[in-house]
Amino acid sequence: MAGWLKNVLGRITGSHQAVDWEEVEAALWQSDLGAPTATVILESLRSKGLTLHSENVLEAAREEAAKYLPEKGEDLSPMPAGSEGPVVILMVGVNGTGKTTSSAKLAALLKSRGHSVLLCAADTFRAAAVEQLKSWGERLGIEVVSSEYGADPAALCHDALAKAKRLKSDFLICDTAGRLHTKSNLMQELAKMKRSLGKIDPTSPHEVFLVTDTTTGSNAVVQAREFHAATPLTGLILTKLDGSGKGGVAVAIARETGITPRFIGTGEQAEDLALFDRASFLERML
Repeated sequence: MAGWLKNVLGRITGSHQAVDWEEVEAALWQSDLGAPTATVILESLRSKGLTLHSENVLEAAREEAAKYLPEKGEDLSPMPAGSEGPVVILMVGVNGTGKTTSSAKLAALLKSRGHSVLLCAADTFRAAAVEQLKSWGERLGIEVVSSEYGADPAALCHDALAKAKRLKSDFLICDTAGRLHTKSNLMQELAKMKRSLGKIDPTSPHEVFLVTDTTTGSNAVVQAREFHAATPLTGLILTKLDGSGKGGVAVAIARETGITPRFIGTGEQAEDLALFDRASFLERML
């Protein structure tokens, strides 16, 4: 059984054997929940009584985790009729979380619904990222706005939004550079992007998604706080759930910051992105 309770259930053999709470505590602390959230869940499980047995440990844990997660991720919709578009989406996160791939997959999902999409290669510090997004754009038939290596990403986002308005695109997705949440100058650059977009549309960006690698562990909670401070986040995109990611980090981020999952990535193909669904997520992860 996959998930962050596999160590517990692996040690509780027989449906009538009472839970060893030390085993439960050890497993939760070793999970991606982080100490504060693990402690809260452990205390709640213990409060259900010492007669809790292995057959309902999993269900009880799911009930606790579900308290912090939405039943469904909030979906994306174009601007209402009569409103000027596009919906502007910033994709942010630390290095290596899968922002570029997630940007392309999100664009593919929106295009499959009949929406017009423009991509912006705002990771101007990494030539490979620009080429990767261009390659995705060619495969998907979606235009990518880019500039030369080292160009000002804020200015590029500004120009991309101006073009998206001319084309009357429904969505503009800006793939930003990976940045360590501890580097204040790089975090300030995100705020600059927001200001630059705001010169054209004061309400933009309309969505800021933190792309979170579920293999990162509890450090992702700190990352979420710092990115949220730089430019308010509207949701998470969870990646690498098809690998060793346990998923507990999503519960921790939601509980400690209020930022909840919107989409999940389960592979590397264009179609491997889905709207977050709590029931299937908990079944897979717990």
